[in-house]
Amino acid sequence: MSVLAEQLVLLAVALAANLFSAFSGGGAGLVQLPALIFLGLPFGVALATHKVASVALGLGATGRHLREGGLDWRFAAFILASGVPGVVLGAGFILQVPDRAAEVALGLLTLGLGLYSVARPRLGQRMAPAHRDRRGYLVGGGVLALIGVLNGSLTSGTGLFVTLWLVRWFGLDYRRAVAYTLVLVGIFWNGAGALTLGLLGEVRWSWLPALIVGSLVGGYLGAHLAIVKGNRWIKRGFEAVTLAVGLKLVVG
Repeated sequence: MSVLAEQLVLLAVALAANLFSAFSGGGAGLVQLPALIFLGLPFGVALATHKVASVALGLGATGRHLREGGLDWRFAAFILASGVPGVVLGAGFILQVPDRAAEVALGLLTLGLGLYSVARPRLGQRMAPAHRDRRGYLVGGGVLALIGVLNGSLTSGTGLFVTLWLVRWFGLDYRRAVAYTLVLVGIFWNGAGALTLGLLGEVRWSWLPALIVGSLVGGYLGAHLAIVKGNRWIKRGFEAVTLAVGLKLVVG
């Protein structure tokens, strides 16, 4: 494959993966990470390269959501502080262990998230703030820290965990939950993971230009679709992506 053809394939993969991820609140790794491995990268190199490129997804989606407004930056700082330490821990840990058993467990859990959302038709359809007391923040932050460990170690689908947790525990609607996920997980959690993996592992820098352009454009377009279509369509997109991610992780 020529260099130009390779870059075009990477651009198409990144555009498709990140458009769906920005619309549903996660799952870009379902397409992008396996594609990088299929194109010849070892798992560790593919993971580090994907993490670096995925920061552009957050940047693209953030540009669209900032235009829309509605984010509580104190709550955003809480999500950020809860998750980043776990991301760094998980990213340092994954390079030392086999990943297959963890992928199967994560896949089963992701399937459970999708089925849970399907079984609750009204989930996340309106804003109903909950658990905003000290205990609520401690429990909510603890779970976000655990999700951060998964985010740093296994890239496929962990943004979906954040989206559903913000809906289920803190009472956000799907549109706001997706916005927080894309801004904070997309930029800061993935940025911390990318930095850690870049320092401890190897990144295929020559592949990043096409991946970054595809992630930026896909992130912006996906965020735009989420804002335009609203909670019902985002919920359906979330369920479709969680079930697809879960099956992909389990089947391998």
